[in-house]
Amino acid sequence: MKGLIEKLRRGDDLDRDDVAYGLALLLADHTDPEQKAAFLIALHDKGETAEEIAAFVRQLTDRAVDPMIDPATAPGPLIDVCGTGGDGLDLFNVSTTVTFILAAGGAAVVKHGNRSVTSCCGSADVLEALGVRLEWKPEELQMCVEQLGVGFIFARHYHPAFRALADLRAHLAQARRRTVFNLLGPLLNPAKPQRQLIGVYAPRLTTLFAEVLRRLGRERAWIVHGFADDGAGMDDISISGATTLAELVDGTVHSAVIDTRWLGIQGAPVAELRGGDAVENARTLEGILRGEVRGAMRDMAVANAAGAFVVAGLVPDMSDGIELAAEQIDNGRALEKLRGLQKLSA
Repeated sequence: MKGLIEKLRRGDDLDRDDVAYGLALLLADHTDPEQKAAFLIALHDKGETAEEIAAFVRQLTDRAVDPMIDPATAPGPLIDVCGTGGDGLDLFNVSTTVTFILAAGGAAVVKHGNRSVTSCCGSADVLEALGVRLEWKPEELQMCVEQLGVGFIFARHYHPAFRALADLRAHLAQARRRTVFNLLGPLLNPAKPQRQLIGVYAPRLTTLFAEVLRRLGRERAWIVHGFADDGAGMDDISISGATTLAELVDGTVHSAVIDTRWLGIQGAPVAELRGGDAVENARTLEGILRGEVRGAMRDMAVANAAGAFVVAGLVPDMSDGIELAAEQIDNGRALEKLRGLQKLSA
């Protein structure tokens, strides 16, 4: 480990073998905890490259439980929607709400998520508050996706290797030190969906993540970072300001800017999008799907679902995506997907 730390402090990048060895030492009980922390801090201070991040992803997904989801038997294109967290805005659970709208519109969503780390309420927290079971065996998960077009992959359940890192990550979080593990969450879906919409906490990460996904062989992806009305950043497509986008398609990365106000969505201050604890966010999610919560929160869910519909290949552009997303709420099909998942959880 000392050699790897010295290499990083010199500003040298790690190759695949270095990452494999470094991760093995991170997971080993005999490695000095202070050296584990020094390794992660040195890597972050140097700046993680796309190849280093991709190498971590390969190593960790190889250690994950295989969810056994076959894209050929899924009822639509396989896609995941999630964010890195870390933006500090504590919005309602946007990507979890989007999951049910996407499934209603013809996608097969394998939602990878966890309990909250940096926000008030993570995807696992809000789903639990809605009565959705978190731990699904691979055969149960496969049935869920085939029947409903939606399944939840609980990161804690499918990544047993992370148990060995829990204390280290908690220690670094208390010290307010970001590491590569603050980046990896949205990239570690063990179902390896070929299409992803990922929100990131900093604009510089959009092209970096797109390059990581290109190296991992993903088919199509949008990496987004939105801006709030006060200039703060969010790991979602924003309705409060512009959104920086890096798109991966056909092995090429393109950059663009989206402004949903150009597409007929009324702008709203980020204050109208803030969530609360799991119970409050569960009420918001269900209220949006029931058609009872309207205004900014519904618009936020529709805008992000629209982008995901484009990534899934179900619509050609955001305008058609907005129309399709709104239709799934208004015709009750998005709510039916939630009800179906609740029923299978019983």
